[in-house]
Amino acid sequence: MAEKNYTGTVPDNYRGEKITAQATRDFESLSDATAFFRKASQRLMDVEHWQQWAGKALADFVVSDRSGKPLNVPAEQGLLIRIDIPGPGSASGEGYDWVRIEEIASSDNPNVESIAIRVRPVAAPGSGDAEPAHFYDSLSTSTFTITRENGRITAAVYDRNIAENTSAKPVIDKVRNAVTGFVGKKVFSKVQWQLLVDGLLR
Repeated sequence: MAEKNYTGTVPDNYRGEKITAQATRDFESLSDATAFFRKASQRLMDVEHWQQWAGKALADFVVSDRSGKPLNVPAEQGLLIRIDIPGPGSASGEGYDWVRIEEIASSDNPNVESIAIRVRPVAAPGSGDAEPAHFYDSLSTSTFTITRENGRITAAVYDRNIAENTSAKPVIDKVRNAVTGFVGKKVFSKVQWQLLVDGLLR
């Protein structure tokens, strides 16, 4: 299926792996499609309830300020997301993986509407670390989108430039990231993101 990059937030893939999860839903009425696009977009921005839409198999996401304090607010550019994945967490992140919301963008015309959130792995707040507290490295991104093309709604996640974070400290994180990053590319990004996009359109 073609990439839905109307907002320009999905980067080109120039290294590592490229992983896509997409789901679609068709509506006979344009007004129904437009109304559902609004609903699905609200679900996308409500990061803390992603697990509700995708099921307990998905990681738990908490929007936080730059100090790591949970905020219980919709996604906003510059805020952090604390991720509690199934399995062992990052030692440098005190059990969590961390990403920053680096861009939120939208595109709107009569036939096509789209909204996107792009995140990138970062160091845990207050840690002073150079390397991200995440099983992927800092060049990896994930972009989450909802798009309406006439009566068709598409939810998608685009992981781009994906590579394991094997430069992390301490050594235990290097091992954990190598294993979790490999599993993440084979399972998390392919299976759990699919659960999320399916859930956003349910």
